[in-house]
Formats: sequence, structure tokens, C-alpha cells
Amino acid sequence: MNPVWIIAKKRDGGELTDAEIAHFVTNYVSGEIPDYQMSALAMAIFLRGMTSAETAALTDCMLDSGDRLTWDENNLPLVDKHSTGGIGDKVSLLLTPMLACCDLQVPMISGRGLGATGGTLDKLESIPGFRTDLSREEMRNVIQTVGCVITGATADLVPADRKLYALRDVTATVPSIPLITASIMSKKLAEGLDALVLDVKFGSGAFMRTVESARELAQSLVDTGRRMGVSTTALLTDMNQPLGRQVGNAIEVNEAVAALEGNGPSDLMEVTLALGAEVLVSAGQADASGDARKQLQKTIDSGAAREKFAQMVAAQSGDLDAPRLVAPSSEVLATRSGYIAAIDAELLGQAVIAMRGGRQQLGDTLDHSTGFEMQVRLGDHVETAQPLACIFAASDTSENGRAKLTEAIQIADEPPVVGALVLERVV
Repeated sequence: MNPVWIIAKKRDGGELTDAEIAHFVTNYVSGEIPDYQMSALAMAIFLRGMTSAETAALTDCMLDSGDRLTWDENNLPLVDKHSTGGIGDKVSLLLTPMLACCDLQVPMISGRGLGATGGTLDKLESIPGFRTDLSREEMRNVIQTVGCVITGATADLVPADRKLYALRDVTATVPSIPLITASIMSKKLAEGLDALVLDVKFGSGAFMRTVESARELAQSLVDTGRRMGVSTTALLTDMNQPLGRQVGNAIEVNEAVAALEGNGPSDLMEVTLALGAEVLVSAGQADASGDARKQLQKTIDSGAAREKFAQMVAAQSGDLDAPRLVAPSSEVLATRSGYIAAIDAELLGQAVIAMRGGRQQLGDTLDHSTGFEMQVRLGDHVETAQPLACIFAASDTSENGRAKLTEAIQIADEPPVVGALVLERVV
């Protein structure tokens, strides 16, 4: 098959066959199809979409491009959570140890920043020594000893996604439902899960800007998971402003640790508990959401989740007690009085990138010390010269971040209507 013909077929709105998709994925992984042709196909998919049959075939081919994780026999369900990406979203850092304290095993394969959104692996690498490149045997050992692990995919685990994930980030093809579905579900299905919950975000800081597109993506993900025999649910959550107060790498880890110690912001805890409850019920560890929330909250109140997180960090060679470098701070002040009417969360993500806390191109080295702390929320009333945010950045990037932050936060005479944080459940 000629890859140019396959690209042209999708460019013109045609439906690719299973064989055409398999040919393209297989040869891309082997190196016979170069990045520029994969970029062209990704853009054609972004613009033309895929049918459910094409999406299923793409997911299967990516899953079959490498090995799958296997686990020693045990009686504990294997579960995971995945977010479609947002600004300030550090839920995985909390929920992973919380679930492991509830007689569940959590083999979380995670990723790096994609587009303007932050990546869990990038955040964790702000912890001195923390390894995100564990082998499959090392993952098994951490699961056996701790009960949870957060790491990147190994070279032999879904290599198709490993290559395509990085390519999408720098070719403006991230917000595509078929590509997102295949990327997320190929990794998650390779983990050998019993239950999975998906946090599908919508709003200015999400890949899916509207509730309708988020709902469509959530259904695609849930349908794919269930087709493969995994108990799968999804929640639609609002990303029209950052989740929590800290946005960056090291400072998000700091906020996650504070949350595990019982001092987390209410919005972060609400999303964490809602997602965790879905997992516990799906895995049969709780009969109802209310009971599940109580179990999860107990892991915070008792200190068990904080200790479990420290154990996981240590098992992955990290030192949670070592200082995490945070850049010098400065404030962004309101230029007028009024209400916080809108926050362009994507611009906030771009502010972090401008301060070298995220990637503009493949291979960029991150400055984990940069970021900002939001000091206002949607609907808050502010006075002239009141602090809106605190920037953490080196002097040569501070003004770039400040300009993006100032542009992102809109002040008006009337307060906005603020919607529900957790909008709906998709099954």
C-alpha cells in the first residue's frame, strides 16, 4: 500500500479500512513511514475525523504495536484513572495513593505535557531523583511492594502511541477525538485493568472546548473500554479555570502533598473524590458513591494516603523530603476593580510554557521551578491593585508569563455565571 494514497483518502473524507490503518501504524512504528507522513495523516484525521469503526481499528493497532503488562496472580482489582488534560490538574498525584489504600492496585501509565496542558510525568520529575522510566519488571516490583506506580510507557509498551503522542504535541493535532481515544485507550488497555475512570474536561483550558465535544469524546472512550472488557465510566468536569491554585511542576507537587495532608483546595478535592468514587464502585470495593467517598476521605484523614505517596516516590528512587526548587516570585495586580468574569485557562498554560515550564518543541528541557499561584477564582470581586496571581519565574522569562497571565484574566462590572465543577457522568 502507498502511504500517500492512504493520506489522500482520509484527506478527502474517505473511510480507511482496517488493513490500511494497520499498514500505516505498523510501518510508522518500524520507521518505514517517516514522521512527516504520519503528521500528514494525523492532520487529515484531525480535519476529517474517523468513524467509530476506524477509531476502534486505530486503537487495536496501536495496542497491538507492542507488549502488554502482565501481573502476578492476586485478589486485588487493577484500576486506573486518566484525565484528558487541563491546567493545574494534579489529581493523579492524589488519587493514585488514595486508591492504593483502598485495597486496589494502580499501575498508572502516564504522559508528559501535551499542548498547553501539563503532564503528570513532568510534575513528578520535579521531585529529586524520581524515575519515570521504569521497566516492566520494576513496575511489577513497585506494584507488589507499594500497590501503586506512576511511570511512562516502556519502549515495548504501545510504541505507536509513544511516537505519535510526541508528534501530535508539535503538529497542532492534539484535540482530535479519534486520536485522543486511540492514544488514551491503547495505553490503558495495555495495563490489563479491571476498571477505569476517565476525567474528560471541557472549557477554555481543555482540548474539548464545549460540553458537547467533551461528551462525544467521553462516550468514545467509554465505549472503547467496554468493548475491550474493562468496566469504564467517565465524568465531564469544568476546565474554564485552573484546578486548584498552583500551576506548574514543582509547585503542583507541593499542592498535591498539601492536599494529601488534608490541606487541599476544595475544587481539587471535589474532582478527586468524585473520580475515586467511580473507581471504587466499578471495582466492587463500594456499593455506592457515598460510601466510596468516605473510604477515600479516610485515607486522607488517617495520613495513609500521604504515607503511600511517599512510599511510591521512594520506590521510584525519588526523595519527597528533598527541597523542590521554586523560582523567584512576583505579583500580577488587577488594573481595575470588578468581578473576575472569565479566565482563559489555555493562555495560562501558555504562560507556563513561556516561562519554560512546558515544551514548545520536542526535546525542550523544562524548568520545573516555574509556574504561578492563582489568587482569584471566577466570580470573585477584586479591587484595583489587588493581587490576581503570583508568578514564579526567572527574570528573563517573567515578563513573558506576566503578559500571558494579564491577557488571560478578564475583569468586568458584572459577575459571571459559574457552572458545576462536575457536570455529568457518562456510561
